[in-house]
Amino acid sequence: IPPSHLFAGLSDVSISGDIAVEGEINVPVGTPSQDKKYSTLDEPVKDTILRDLKAVGKKFVHVMYPKKSSALLRDWDLWGPLLLCVTLALMLQGGSVDSKEDRGPQFAEVFVIIWFGSVIITLNSKLLGGTISFFQSLCVLGYCIMPLTVAMVVCRLVLLGGSWGFSFIVRLIVVTASFSWSTFASTAFLADCQPPNRKALVVYPVFLFYFVIGWMILTFSPSA
Repeated sequence: IPPSHLFAGLSDVSISGDIAVEGEINVPVGTPSQDKKYSTLDEPVKDTILRDLKAVGKKFVHVMYPKKSSALLRDWDLWGPLLLCVTLALMLQGGSVDSKEDRGPQFAEVFVIIWFGSVIITLNSKLLGGTISFFQSLCVLGYCIMPLTVAMVVCRLVLLGGSWGFSFIVRLIVVTASFSWSTFASTAFLADCQPPNRKALVVYPVFLFYFVIGWMILTFSPSA
């Protein structure tokens, strides 16, 4: 069959102009005043850093006074959790149970435990039908480590002086209070993002996560 016969009749085919194009192809463009308001390209670096530090500070305040708020969920970031994680890992480094060969990886171990635990809790929340996003959950869990980080600072100061029995009692009270505060704060932020009949399944891993961190703080003793 000649090739010309295979495509016979294609010249008579026409596409109707009434066929609608599927999908949204319009690009919303804001007014010049709105674009200028939200643009940070011409903003000085100092203003950008100060604005970010102010936002991190506000989230710390929300953790210290927990309530059902979307502040940590709406404007999430990972700067605060990273700062708290590094600070806690540095203060836990150099315990008496470490030898010179094992002292180096301890920072990485604490760092991995915190972030890996946060990821596992986030995945568990998503599998149980939670409406919170992945990075929002990491933000909340990371910021709520703040009471435990403060407890670590207090425990290091208490270990500098005082008898072992007295210091242990003080550290036990401080760590227990900070553990309870971290658990309560995280559940206060995450409560509305979970199905009502599955909240206990979400809270239990959070309880274990902060319990492990609290146990590392309580059992820490500086090297001689």
